[in-house]
This record gives sequence, C-alpha cells and structure tokens, in this order.
Amino acid sequence: MKYGEFDFIGDIRQMFAQLPNNGFEGIGDDCSVLPIGSDEALVFTADMLNEGVHFLTDKSSAYQIGYKSLMVNISDVAAMGAVPVATLLSLALPEERFGAWAEVFMQGYLAASKKYNVTLVGGDTTKSLSGVCVNVTAIGRVSQSNIKRRSAAKVGDVVAVTGALGASAAGLRDVLNGVLNTENAMFHLMPEARVREGEWLGLQGAVNAMMDISDGVASDLQHILDESRISAIISENKIPVAKGATLDDALYGGEDYQLLLTIDKASSEMVLKNFHMAFGEPLYIIGRVVASENDECKVMIEGDDGRLFDLEKRGYRHF
Repeated sequence: MKYGEFDFIGDIRQMFAQLPNNGFEGIGDDCSVLPIGSDEALVFTADMLNEGVHFLTDKSSAYQIGYKSLMVNISDVAAMGAVPVATLLSLALPEERFGAWAEVFMQGYLAASKKYNVTLVGGDTTKSLSGVCVNVTAIGRVSQSNIKRRSAAKVGDVVAVTGALGASAAGLRDVLNGVLNTENAMFHLMPEARVREGEWLGLQGAVNAMMDISDGVASDLQHILDESRISAIISENKIPVAKGATLDDALYGGEDYQLLLTIDKASSEMVLKNFHMAFGEPLYIIGRVVASENDECKVMIEGDDGRLFDLEKRGYRHF
C-alpha cells in the first residue's frame, strides 16, 4: 500500500508520544485541547493553504481567498463544539502580491472574522519565491464537558451531517471551467463554517463524536471510526446530495465544511427536532455505527436493495 499523508501523520504522532504533553491532548482530533480551569479549555488548530493546491489566484479574488482562509480554520474549532475566539495569521507572499492584493486579502479575512467576532492576535509575514502561502492558527474556547472528540462514537449511534454534500466539488468543476458565478462555485470559493451549529451541538449531551468534512464524508467518517475503534454503515439513499452535485462528489469531494457527527440513537429524534427549531434546517441521518469485525474499522454503504459494500477509502489526499 502506498505511503500517504495520514501514514506520515501517524508516524509523527508516534515520534512525539515519548515527550511530555505539558497538559495538552495530543494529535488525533480537529484541534488540540488545553484545559485552563475547572471546566474550561482552549482548543488550537493550524491549517495551511497554498496557491495552486487550495486556491488559484487567477480564479479566486484576493478577498475570497482571505475569507476562505479564516473559514476553513474556524470550521475545525466548531467541530470540537467550541467557540472561535482568536487567530494568528502568517503570510508568505511573492513580491507582486504585496500592496493592493494583500490589502484586499485582509479585507476578506476581516469580513469572515467579524462574522463570528474572532480577533486576529498575531502572526508573521515573509517573502515567497513560489506563490502565496497562508497559514492560520485558530483558537477556541469551550467547557470541557462540551468537547466533541472523534474517539467518542459508540456502537448504536446514528451518523448525521449538518447539510447537503458535494457542493464544493461541483463548484470546483465550475471554477476550473471558468464559470465563477454559479451557486456551487461561490460555495467553493467562499465556504461557510458551521460555527453556531457546532457550538449548539457541543451543548447536546447526546452528541458523542464530531468533526468537520474537509476531505469528503467517506474519508472523514473513517477518521472517527479509527479513533473510536468501530465501523459504520451509511445508506446511499439517505446521503443529502447538493443540487448540481453527484453522489461521488458527496462521498469523496471534500471542502464542504459541514459537520459530521454521531448521536445516541435513543435521543436522536429530539436532537433533530431541536436542531431544526434552532436553525430552520434539518440534520440529516445518513447511517449508523456498528461493531467492527476482526478489529477492522471500515465504512460500508448500503444500496437500495439492502446489500452492503465496503466504501472506497478515498477522498482528498495531499500525497
């Protein structure tokens, strides 16, 4: 099997396991957790966006890139049930991007920050010889009892998502074809983190595990299963596919930044009802958590005829 991104992360996790954690929870969730009081914690995450990999400067405006850079980072904070409170921003810019381009980038970053009252508290700027590189560290605050971890899913839980999937993948196709004004293209260029939904779900004791969907639901659900040492079955006909997208987009496309969660089955109807009352939108139940066989944690998909197939282990990969 080819050595990939998550193999590399696993090796890093093992390398540093021998060092004292100094109060931090280690690698394995959307954010690292640092308890700061009797029932409070800070959560930290860092994400990098590179020109040519995460955005194209001839297809995206500087404003859109700035906006997206903030949103994709605070999405990780929301996935922990936390409220984003601050960010640090580091920029590596080619000489031609200093000045007007950088100012417009910051306007987009500011607009996204204002939306959720997230202040910028520091960072760095440097010269780049090969395109724009953006690195953001996002910080959130949460009660320790409300933190949602990937490792907390339980057999019998239902699997849910906060919205339709595949819009970003469909939008990327539009963008690459030079069609920038479709609904899906705008969704891809300026995604929205589910911050308020994440905070609300963090308050729900019946919600066990949670993360955001950045690499595709098939790949991201696998992370929950690996950390919780269980498996899951999702139903093909229950996956909410965005208008203009395909089932393949919904399963493997990534960058939807919806929240993926597991809910205690006995309380799931109440959670769904209250979520709809709070946000005017549904939570979508797409499957269920089941015990693993032979210690193999996997995602299976159930067709309309009831037959089960192992879902392909693919989604966005950097390597």
